[in-house]
Amino acid sequence: MFTLAHLSDPHLAGWPLPGPRAIANKRAFGLLSWQLRRRRIHLSGVLAALSEDLRKATPDHTVITGDIVNISLPEEFARATQWLGAFGTSEALTVIPGNHDAYIDLPWDETIGNWRCYMRDEPTAGATGTPFEGQDDFPFVRRRGRIALIGTSSACAMPIRSAGGRLGAPQIERLRRLLDELGKENLFRIVLIHHPPFEDRHHRRKELEDITELRAAIAASGAELMLHGHTHRSSLNRIAVPEGTAPVIGVASASARAWGNKDPARYHLYRIEPAGDGWRVEVEVRTVAVTLDRFERTGGFRLDVPLAA
Repeated sequence: MFTLAHLSDPHLAGWPLPGPRAIANKRAFGLLSWQLRRRRIHLSGVLAALSEDLRKATPDHTVITGDIVNISLPEEFARATQWLGAFGTSEALTVIPGNHDAYIDLPWDETIGNWRCYMRDEPTAGATGTPFEGQDDFPFVRRRGRIALIGTSSACAMPIRSAGGRLGAPQIERLRRLLDELGKENLFRIVLIHHPPFEDRHHRRKELEDITELRAAIAASGAELMLHGHTHRSSLNRIAVPEGTAPVIGVASASARAWGNKDPARYHLYRIEPAGDGWRVEVEVRTVAVTLDRFERTGGFRLDVPLAA
């Protein structure tokens, strides 16, 4: 059995207020949102409680599906890099970026590139790992036994009022080829993406722009599971694959108290093992308590996933 932990959208608090020159762009709107509302939602104490609970859960691997920072300040990336380091080595953690991690157009090495050790392809027998140098290197694959983690990036600088994302045709084509190759090995393919592969009728400005193209690639090549963040809600949906449908699971923000129509902070544990002609996945949902100082089991369900055709 392989145990995978999934969290997303920590939106790390505690970053210093920037000077006027740093916010002479889209950051001004993000800073205003943080000061007026979001800093009272994303709480350091909640994230600390999650980290402690996760440490006790001892998963085999952890994935974080983006929005680690807020408005892409250099100080935020420095603090985020330190925070990620507390999870242990890059062997134990995989990260993909979200739209807040690419809030404005900035050099890769000064921003998301700080986390490249949690993203790059890893060496296999007789080969060295592929250097990971920028957006054009997505998607990447990290193997853990018969589990294949496939990391995509929908993070790109967008207009002021947009929280959307984009994979782009080259990345989608590379994803399709990878899914084909990994499917032939009968691996359990987990696609990691920040934006969900579904339309949002109420918030079009927050959608993935190339949903149709992504869904076509998944429908053609298959996947056993997709994990995403972005919505700040826990959710279970389905997407067409050659074997029928694959589960698509979203998780709430890792640091949020309950607010509006959003869920309180959660993370999910997936216990994955072969079962007959397919796979069995036991999903455990862990949610921050009303006291905001600890996490507890609040639900769970089982998924039966067929082998790739």
